[in-house]
Amino acid sequence: MPILRLAIPSPLRRPFDYLPPAGMSAEEVSRLRPGQRVRVPFGRRELTAYLLDTCADSELPAETLKHALAILDPQPLLPPSLLRLCQWAARYYHHPIGEVLNAAFPQPLRAGNPHRPSGCPGWRLSSRGLGLPEGALARSPRQAQALAMLQAAAAVDAEDFKQRGISTAVLRSLETKQLVERCHLEAAPTPGCSRTALQPSGEQATVLAALLATPAEFSCHLLEGVTGSGKTEIYLRLIERCLQDGRQALVLIPEIGLTPQTLARFTQRFDASIVVLHSGLGATERYRAWERARDGSAHIVIGTRSAVFTPLLKPGLIIVDEEHDASYKQQDGFRYSARDVAVKRGQIEACQVVLGSATPSLESIHNALAGRYQLHRLRQRAGGAVLPAIKTLDVRRRELVAGLSPELVDAVENTLRAGQQVLLFLNRRGYAPTLQCHDCGWVAECGACDARLTVHRRPLRLRCHHCGAGQTLPASCPQCRGQRLLTAGLGTEQSEDFLRQRFAEWPVWRVDSDSMQGREAMGELVREVNRGQAGILLGTQMLTKGHHFPAVSLVAVIDADALLFSADFRGEERMAQLLTQVAGRAGREGQAGEVILQTHYPDHPALQAMLVSDYATQARAMLSQRQAAGMPPCGHLLVLRTDCSDPRHGEDFLRTLRARAEPALPETASLIGPLPSPLQRRAGKFRFQLISLAADRAAAQASATVLVTTAESMRARRDLKWSVDIDPQDLF
Repeated sequence: MPILRLAIPSPLRRPFDYLPPAGMSAEEVSRLRPGQRVRVPFGRRELTAYLLDTCADSELPAETLKHALAILDPQPLLPPSLLRLCQWAARYYHHPIGEVLNAAFPQPLRAGNPHRPSGCPGWRLSSRGLGLPEGALARSPRQAQALAMLQAAAAVDAEDFKQRGISTAVLRSLETKQLVERCHLEAAPTPGCSRTALQPSGEQATVLAALLATPAEFSCHLLEGVTGSGKTEIYLRLIERCLQDGRQALVLIPEIGLTPQTLARFTQRFDASIVVLHSGLGATERYRAWERARDGSAHIVIGTRSAVFTPLLKPGLIIVDEEHDASYKQQDGFRYSARDVAVKRGQIEACQVVLGSATPSLESIHNALAGRYQLHRLRQRAGGAVLPAIKTLDVRRRELVAGLSPELVDAVENTLRAGQQVLLFLNRRGYAPTLQCHDCGWVAECGACDARLTVHRRPLRLRCHHCGAGQTLPASCPQCRGQRLLTAGLGTEQSEDFLRQRFAEWPVWRVDSDSMQGREAMGELVREVNRGQAGILLGTQMLTKGHHFPAVSLVAVIDADALLFSADFRGEERMAQLLTQVAGRAGREGQAGEVILQTHYPDHPALQAMLVSDYATQARAMLSQRQAAGMPPCGHLLVLRTDCSDPRHGEDFLRTLRARAEPALPETASLIGPLPSPLQRRAGKFRFQLISLAADRAAAQASATVLVTTAESMRARRDLKWSVDIDPQDLF
């Protein structure tokens, strides 16, 4: 009897052997293909598994194998190239293949529901209904109306009936009378084409010529262009060529908040079918978009991180916008980098990959300088706009109100009175990061994390920004019963209150994860701001991610000092990226822009570099420092972490792991730790980490194999969880 080798979504990093479903012949088994979904018993549950292979025998005795329950698909729903990508990702990130394959399917298919082709549910006349004369069922007006619609068309979309006021109950009544029947309406394929394009500038034309001259095979390109240089226009031109070739384009963006702006730009430009994929969609909506991408009826797919695993019928181009953004790295579960997976997918699919950013990651710059990527640079802003002037504002000994100095308040007022917009950046949401008793010094801390609780005013609560726990504000100090509870520090809500009072004539738009609730919130805000009315944008990193606000002429960083000191080796890189991206929101359409950095350390080397060097120069200097230290991207990191309610057990597990694994590591790899994580306690769990630093990727992968294999062979307490993070972006 042939054996089915299956990937099951479970923490176990190995395939599972099953017998075919009872009654299935050997000939039927021989027609099975990798990637088909299979329903299987697994412990006390039934799960959806994925076929990896059919084998002649198993290492396990045949009598111990269970029968699979059913083959769910007559053909694989994933193309072979995407299956290869998932298998590569499972190996590279040392993650269970079943959980990786889960990432490539929408939730209804992961749950084992039947596959439904793209299109929509509809109704048509049955053979009995076809014989009815016009005007039948006159005593039931709604039923007669439904019949008339069906007599005028071969089939009608169920949604069309709803829009005409005909309920599902009316159609069910006709179905009971055997006059109508349900059907599935397939989406009609449409050719994709583009509308009028802008005339490219000299720099854009040069870059476009180089990109368009690339053969229709795998190549990876880094598009390094200053903010406002027209990178999106180059994306659009490349997509235009892709559609002309009858192929599909996949565009990755870092945040849901960019979706409305990106979709509007693409819809305006292309007469084509465009779908979006992100976590803000409902399961059904996401499934429909996934299926349209899979069957080729969608020409352009725009999505966030997980969209990199979307199946495409004819992939021709992959674009990763803002490729430096940390949002592309999944931080829990399957810890993959969508940017790096996109590059590997381009290699497997033999298509062009373009990574774009004004502030590319040091990893991408390193690959470009090493010749693995082709580098294209845009040094000038499009449309004659110039980069804004940047200056520091020394706030030592200044009276600050809600974080704003008198000079900054004056600059804001002057900008508003000139009919222009202001963007104020403060990377700290809430009202204040600390609540403290003035009498005894008590500070409100999270009971589950090594972190202080943040004060929020709307609604009035204390909240932990690490585990999400919340509680009401105490009326008195829980330690000494004192009544003098003071807030310390600064948050966006506090600055918002001051700005609304001080600049009551103008609107203030606060943009952070608390205020931007709902999938339409960011799109509505962008539309309102882009009407051009003078006003103040106040927000966190959400404001820096590629948004185009043409009326903003003044950008100010309220607390630049919060970005200066970081324990992470990537801290300087992230600060330079963030400040450059924030500054890039100013002066984007003709008018001169100004950027003010409020600081107590105006002579700090990192801030001085912002004043005298562009990001490209700073990045190459940082790259030299990394090379000297052997740190990524010149070295390769992996982190094995533990979470446990008892700190001793997590540390002991990693100490034992190190002792067992270290003799088998490559000579060019070393281990550091175990060490407590910088935020040691989070959500009630104590966290430790063992870090491996290797000189090259081969040694890093060999180290990961040794560590993961050794960890799997060790017995661990039930409440201890461990995970491996390849190419970590945060040593948190």
